[in-house]
Amino acid sequence: MKQIIAAACGALLALAAPVQAQTENAVVVELYTSQGCSSCPPADALLGELAADPAIIALALHVDYWDYLGWKDKFASPKFTARQKAYAHHIRDKMVYTPQMIINGDARMVGSRTGEVRAAIQAQMGRKASVDLDVERKGGVIVIELEPSGPLQGVYLVQLVRYQPRKDVNIERGENAGRQVSYHNVVTSWQQLGEWNGKTPLRMEAKAPGQDGAVVIVQEEGPARIVAAAALR
Repeated sequence: MKQIIAAACGALLALAAPVQAQTENAVVVELYTSQGCSSCPPADALLGELAADPAIIALALHVDYWDYLGWKDKFASPKFTARQKAYAHHIRDKMVYTPQMIINGDARMVGSRTGEVRAAIQAQMGRKASVDLDVERKGGVIVIELEPSGPLQGVYLVQLVRYQPRKDVNIERGENAGRQVSYHNVVTSWQQLGEWNGKTPLRMEAKAPGQDGAVVIVQEEGPARIVAAAALR
């Protein structure tokens, strides 16, 4: 009995132990997609491949502007549509589309063009980090510490993203009727925690209950270039 109790206590201690970020200074790939878009499944599959790479934080944001085509996307949010439109507005682009991938808040391309996507990711891999980002989960709280390691100017947004690693959906109507599609790293929320001046160290905490994956992203106001990101998987 004592051995059983000791083993149980050991398991509880393991669950309570802090969890460090498993992916630091990673390349962030945002895929804007829709279950109602016939061109999106190849991009959804590509995102699944990217999600398996520990050097990449791949995130699927489902938009709602194709819901009128006969199938309402189960994961779509008007907030994700607004984020994609904000990206377009920042560079004075009047059009949004699916599937679109945005790499580190900067490079933009059709999300199903595998060669272009991988080349854009590779171009970001060797960049020199200008921010030291340390992320740790303590129970239902994430502790974030930021410190500049290079020249920074402007305002930076500190954001917390929650996601579900995989969801399989049987699409019954619309352009993809009859297909079962696997979606990876489906974003469930994108929260702005605060602003940072990029000059002085910053420490902050954020509530992150539940089992969903968590990503901390530090991004130039715009939204524009992502300067640091870390994932807790």
